[in-house]
Amino acid sequence: MEKLLHIIAGCAQQDRHSQKMLYDQYYGLCLKIAFRYVNTYEQATEVTHDAFLKMFRNFSRFEVRDKEKVEMLLIGWIRRVVINAAIDYMRREMNNTHSYPIPEHVWEHKDDGQSSDNSVLYKELIALVKDLPPAYRMVFNLHVIEGYSHPEIAKMLGITTGTSKSNLSKARVHLQKALTAENSEKILCQI
Repeated sequence: MEKLLHIIAGCAQQDRHSQKMLYDQYYGLCLKIAFRYVNTYEQATEVTHDAFLKMFRNFSRFEVRDKEKVEMLLIGWIRRVVINAAIDYMRREMNNTHSYPIPEHVWEHKDDGQSSDNSVLYKELIALVKDLPPAYRMVFNLHVIEGYSHPEIAKMLGITTGTSKSNLSKARVHLQKALTAENSEKILCQI
């Protein structure tokens, strides 16, 4: 914990060594968050790098209010910055609706204690979410995965609360159809 507090203090003072340590420690997490919003590995790295630049420019805004919960607070702040960077990127790139496969090396940064079955399920879910139209994918990620309310999503994306709810409903329908089709294919392959 003391090491993390030292890194945070260094980042607030624009210390390059501290910034590199933070980058190395949280790059994988940021990349995974970005991947839920964009189509390609290259786009995810671009969003991740944009997020780190924003973090480093604005690190003085991050306050350590409770030293016992410093890592949890930092991860929450980082997650928010990456999500905002992804939203900004998606606004710029909304016309690109192609879906691309996710390279296997992205999944190398596993969370501690994550079983291989959960890892496979996570990969499959993210692959299905990435096939959603961008507006549906954005709302699905923000509401279901990140836990934002519909009014918060509406404010973040500049849409109405009703549009947020509608997009979530349509995303769920798409995912249910995709899961049903995928399960049907698995059953047919076993016969």
